[in-house]
Amino acid sequence: MARILFIKTSSLGDIVHNCPAVSDVARYVPGAAIDWVVEEAFAEVAALHAGVRRVIPVAIRRWRAALLSGATWSELAGFRDALRAERYDAVIDSQGLVKSAIVAAAAHGRRHGFDRASAREPFAARFYEARHAVPASLHAVERNRRLAAAALGYELPAGCDYGMRAAGELPLRARKPYAVLLTMTSRDDKLWPEERWRALGAWLAQRGQQCLLPWGSDEERRRCARIATAIAGAVVPARLPLAGLARVLHQAQCVIGVDTGLAHLAAALGAMVVGLYCGTDPASTGLYGNGRLRNLGGIGHPPALEEVQEALAALGAAAP
Repeated sequence: MARILFIKTSSLGDIVHNCPAVSDVARYVPGAAIDWVVEEAFAEVAALHAGVRRVIPVAIRRWRAALLSGATWSELAGFRDALRAERYDAVIDSQGLVKSAIVAAAAHGRRHGFDRASAREPFAARFYEARHAVPASLHAVERNRRLAAAALGYELPAGCDYGMRAAGELPLRARKPYAVLLTMTSRDDKLWPEERWRALGAWLAQRGQQCLLPWGSDEERRRCARIATAIAGAVVPARLPLAGLARVLHQAQCVIGVDTGLAHLAAALGAMVVGLYCGTDPASTGLYGNGRLRNLGGIGHPPALEEVQEALAALGAAAP
């Protein structure tokens, strides 16, 4: 049995983009037992992958804020013990950051990562025993897949399988068909104007779709509430855990979202998704994988309402 450890700790979109590499390993490495180190906030997402045997949560973000705490050092020791409980045939750091490379160095096994020219932080390459060149111009999904294939010596297969599952009942009341509007993101320059969200939601409601507006922070909840006031039947639900949100996204008629990890999660689960890009380039981190996706806009060019409506109509999400 080949024991493989992936190091990809954050963020949500990065976790999702690593899933096809996990799928490749599960399929093309005989008897692969795959473990994954991931930030505690995203452990539920890594566990959605059918090929992952064990998720090892890490709390780098939280520990940094309390380095002098005895509880922090106790948790660090527990994490190190969990990490070193297994000897791996390959440890693959697909994050390419110094913090993830340090985690990889603490594991038992031959360490693989990007070379200096390929890593997001070139110094991280010093921690690896095997360094692999992967073009930075590729989409993040393909960078992860190429790194894993180079590390384990198999030919990169065609296609892209995220391998994720989100079975189960919805964690909220919703009237089907419903659309999910992902209005929140980590940066202001990624936001799509609220008046366009209101107009889009009203347009979807007129076509028989209930609009759900999930959120993750108080500021995002207030934004969703403002938008929902102009949309008949719209629902701003209680805050949901990521596993619950995954079920909501999986069963949606369509998902429309700005550049946020939840939009990538929806795409990975096979949903129909339109991505709205306002401050980032979809060529490197856009929605990726199946034929029911559309990436609109770009840096400094937020998509017009009409573009989004046309994309949804072309995908079959909204009948005239």
